[in-house]
Amino acid sequence: MKRVLILGGAGRIGGAIARDLAARCRAIGLACDLTLSQRSPVHANSGDRASNPNQPNSITLDLEDQAALSAAIAAADLVVHAAGPFAYRDDRVLRYCIASKTHYLDVSDHRAFTEAMLALHDEARSAGIVAIINTGVFPGLSNSLVKACVERVEQQTQSGIELDSIALHYAVSGSGGAGVTVMRTTFLALQHAFTAKLNGEWRSVLPYRDRESIAFPSPFGTIGTYWFDVPETLTLARHFNTRSVTTKFGSAPDFYNYLTAAVARFCPAALLQHPTAIEFLSQVSFAMTQVTDRWSGVGVAMRARVVASHHGSANAGDLGDGSGQAVTAEATLCHDDTARAAGVGAGSVAAAVLTGEIAKPGVWTVEQSVSTALFERSIADSGFRID
Repeated sequence: MKRVLILGGAGRIGGAIARDLAARCRAIGLACDLTLSQRSPVHANSGDRASNPNQPNSITLDLEDQAALSAAIAAADLVVHAAGPFAYRDDRVLRYCIASKTHYLDVSDHRAFTEAMLALHDEARSAGIVAIINTGVFPGLSNSLVKACVERVEQQTQSGIELDSIALHYAVSGSGGAGVTVMRTTFLALQHAFTAKLNGEWRSVLPYRDRESIAFPSPFGTIGTYWFDVPETLTLARHFNTRSVTTKFGSAPDFYNYLTAAVARFCPAALLQHPTAIEFLSQVSFAMTQVTDRWSGVGVAMRARVVASHHGSANAGDLGDGSGQAVTAEATLCHDDTARAAGVGAGSVAAAVLTGEIAKPGVWTVEQSVSTALFERSIADSGFRID
């Protein structure tokens, strides 16, 4: 019996992870006991579990209660951290996992949090635990989509390549089927400029600037996208050693983009950094999406484009025999429910850790730990459209 604790499991993303992981465990015959935590008191569900052993257990757990958190982690074989926003979180969950030799997974989407997790690589490796960060949809499936494109480019050549650029564009319809936490994450990301690698240099970029219209597959169509700070901006540049990484995000309907861009450009910085203002903007935005979700849907689309310079001979019929040619791979990935897509991203990695398919100790990003074969199996028969 594998014991899995999902922090934030009562939320929409945490619940989606639980459902996906439970389905995967049933499919492979792996006994898995799921415990979902939430901050508010929960009603006992022992009767439900008695009649249905696969029913997840629910517990009340405050992440600030260090004794209770440590004890809950020690009782698990794997912890999935889905209790965002991660801008407010520190490294305590992973540190407790290291202390109790419990494997770790998260759906973090914040650069500073990502850096804090990666800094614990040696400690996790010494403890013999596997820690995979930034799983989910983006980051998560987006990293794997880029990796697949990079491998496709490499397959077209007989010799090495130099990666020139990686461009990721995302679009989410309305709320994406997620809760208000996602809205908080969006407005928190507008607070500060961030660095992106452009033409071989790390440069400061302002969030929600430089609109770029991207043609996504139906039903999205053309959506305006803007600079957005996500961990991929950092981790993909490091792992693939590319000269440039672009990460831009947009919402559907498009008028949400103009509203968010106006907040980013004209709202006083001091106001955007005030928790009360962030909560107000988040609640208003979430209320608006509850109306528009009815006709916009809650899907997600992403496009990855990798451009490399090829030096040397190429396979016959592919690139000719010149050197220094540009080689490009492009892929799109779509799903009609963003929250469920995040559940697939994290649930598939969690299952791979539980079965030992991913078994290398240390702290790893998705592009470092998830093979393209695992990625393709994960999205098969899960409602994704990939081109």
